[in-house]
Amino acid sequence: MPELPEVETVRRGLDSLLAGRVILDVHVHLARIVRQPDVDTFTTLLRGKRIERVRRRGKYLLIDLDGWTLVSHLRMEGRYGVFAADGEVAPHTHVRFRLDRGEELRYRDVRQFGTMDLLPTVELDVHRGLAALGVEPLADAFDETELEGKLRSRSGAIKGALLDQSVVAGIGNIYADEILFAAKVHPERAANRLTRNQTREIVRATKLILAASIEQGGSSVKSYVDGFGEQGQFQFALRVYGRDGLPCDYCGSLIRKGRVAGRGTHVCVACQTPPRGARITSRTGSE
Repeated sequence: MPELPEVETVRRGLDSLLAGRVILDVHVHLARIVRQPDVDTFTTLLRGKRIERVRRRGKYLLIDLDGWTLVSHLRMEGRYGVFAADGEVAPHTHVRFRLDRGEELRYRDVRQFGTMDLLPTVELDVHRGLAALGVEPLADAFDETELEGKLRSRSGAIKGALLDQSVVAGIGNIYADEILFAAKVHPERAANRLTRNQTREIVRATKLILAASIEQGGSSVKSYVDGFGEQGQFQFALRVYGRDGLPCDYCGSLIRKGRVAGRGTHVCVACQTPPRGARITSRTGSE
């Protein structure tokens, strides 16, 4: 699933391609992608609308158009691209926005998990997904005090807390592993038992890693490409994710893989000391 750096990279590309363009028509080929309003109303409302800008909130893309906002979540494999309107249409293209200048914005989604909601911009706060989001991790408001407050009542694993979008928006499995490795915090450590310094290191690592990934276009671990169809490059900088059984770049110990919060999790147990009762330890085999 695209995480914050990938969605931000897509946003930047789409904003440069779409700002100021006019939607002439819309064709929806898979109705369930559009959650609200109904498909007929969706297409009618979008015809003739001018795209003002493309924003991001957490993992959501927000396309602002003349008082309305299209809220799009890519989920597992959703992707956007701008193509010549008379060009060949790739399989699994579910929504086509015909633009001025003979082009189309196309949404393609092999897994069909992505969603679109069209709301008046002034009513975005009633969108259930957006309303539930926590602080943006690259914002000044995300600091150790903010994170400590969110973790105070959470006795579960810190990795699960980082994956909870109500704690901090935009972090998924890849970056949770990378952040905790950089902060030298084992992912099974109880969230409300972190020291102040550990919390500070998680915040610091979050900002550095997400910013670095955005700079490199995100991580193309599976099928992700940006708005121009280009792969990201940050996967070549990953220190633990996807490296189970390989030596840690810092200490040489083998990276171990287990499951935390229901997700495959990568750890260097020499750099990230396991808490008592941890399942991922030096005895854990690679999966």
